[in-house]
Amino acid sequence: MHIQNFKTFCDLVETKSFSKASILNEVTQSAVSQQLKAMETHYDMLIIDRNQKKFRLTPQGAALYSTFKEILSLYEKLNCEILEMRNIVSGTIQISTVNSIGLHELPPYLKSFIKEFPSVNVRVEYRRANLVYEDVLHGTSDIGLVAFPLNHKELTTIKFAQDELIVAMNPEHPFAKKKNLTIKDLGGKDFISFEKDIPTRKATDEILNNAGVEISTVMEFDNVETVKRALEINAGIAILPANTVINESERNQLTTCKLDLGSYVRPLAIIHKKKRMLTPALRSFVELMKNANPLD
Repeated sequence: MHIQNFKTFCDLVETKSFSKASILNEVTQSAVSQQLKAMETHYDMLIIDRNQKKFRLTPQGAALYSTFKEILSLYEKLNCEILEMRNIVSGTIQISTVNSIGLHELPPYLKSFIKEFPSVNVRVEYRRANLVYEDVLHGTSDIGLVAFPLNHKELTTIKFAQDELIVAMNPEHPFAKKKNLTIKDLGGKDFISFEKDIPTRKATDEILNNAGVEISTVMEFDNVETVKRALEINAGIAILPANTVINESERNQLTTCKLDLGSYVRPLAIIHKKKRMLTPALRSFVELMKNANPLD
């Protein structure tokens, strides 16, 4: 048995999917099945209860999973300790992030990190918020970057910044001449919104509901870039994170107004699995995002 077989098996148990386990380990589904059969032959016992419609381990399979997780944890710890003893900060960091953070918040941090640790390869994948959590929980990504972080028993959450929520609109909109708006001012107005499962949409809905303000949602999109394109054609107004509209404001493509004198903010956070051993590269990156002032 090789350590990679242990990881493939644990990924299969955690995802309950041969296809997902194959993707995580960069092998075919057939290879995952063959590894499972070889494991059952090696230990001379059934690992998966094939009488069940849903994926379910036998008691023997559950015991193997528990032990393999301990072995993988020790192996990961050993690798981290060796890197630390050699004073090496290298390797690859896989980041899963929502578009608004990845495009508008992350770049200056990456610039600072790559300047300090040029031997580390950072890979960034843009995902919907729910998929960021899945990527981190299933091990597809080392860390995730999310807004309005959710509490999860298996995740560590580290807040690293916050962004003011403002009202954005076309320069021709009647609100464009105002510098500040109240929540009550937004009642009955046409809105360009995020889709309902997006955390920022949930937060803005709560703000409006708490104030007893009803709006008219005329368009819904899953990312901030398409919301801004709709604003540019004057289809309505939107509540957006201030940092996401800086470029459009400077080019006079959009105008922004403070909302209740800057009373509403969007918290941003790093998430990673609680039991995950952070490599020197990962730990350095997290520390930079927590403490450093990113380069302009």
